[in-house]
Amino acid sequence: MDKIEYRVVIKYLVLKGNTSTQNKHKLDSVYGVSAPSFTTVKFWAAEFKRGRKSLGDDERSGRPKTATTDDNIAKVHQMVLDDRRIKVREIAEIMNISKERVCHILNQDLGMRKLSARWVPRLLTLDQKRVRMNISNVMLAQFRRDKCEFWRRLITVDESWIHHYIPETKIQSKQWTAKGEPVPKKAKIVISVGKVIATVFWDSHGIILIDYLQKGKTITGAY
Repeated sequence: MDKIEYRVVIKYLVLKGNTSTQNKHKLDSVYGVSAPSFTTVKFWAAEFKRGRKSLGDDERSGRPKTATTDDNIAKVHQMVLDDRRIKVREIAEIMNISKERVCHILNQDLGMRKLSARWVPRLLTLDQKRVRMNISNVMLAQFRRDKCEFWRRLITVDESWIHHYIPETKIQSKQWTAKGEPVPKKAKIVISVGKVIATVFWDSHGIILIDYLQKGKTITGAY
């Protein structure tokens, strides 16, 4: 969708009395990932509220010799802090500078880079983080007090699903063949549906116990 068309929609929503946050939600619900960023929506909403009539970009009499000024760096930094997913193109349009200059400001002057979110097993709450930090501090104090006794008493536990049958890997199925012999074949086999959860306890000397959970039971505090 053309940027002018987005601005038409933003102007219509502003005239209806919506806030920038409401406008952003409505655009996201219709256009999805192609919708303009919150910074862009907020900028044009402010322009229309001030009475701007034109939907096009302001006429440019020529870009300054250098766009890397302290003022521009501060503005770009604030835009990124307001919207961590803002696009370089959108910053360039708002700031009226080239995308190359925006990249230079972000990478060289601000030392920033755009990274994809890293997958983690779960997101901890502040209380959970605080509990883990307190436990870590207690264990660290015990370790510093008596390292040998700490390692002697420390027991680690982990759980893992174990399938009844796991097919061999491609590397494991390799065979030596002579020139002219047919390529070995094997049927495609998937990991078995049947599985059991194993709880493993170990210390610095090795495995202490492996407990296999009985079918129909769940791991609880009492278990």
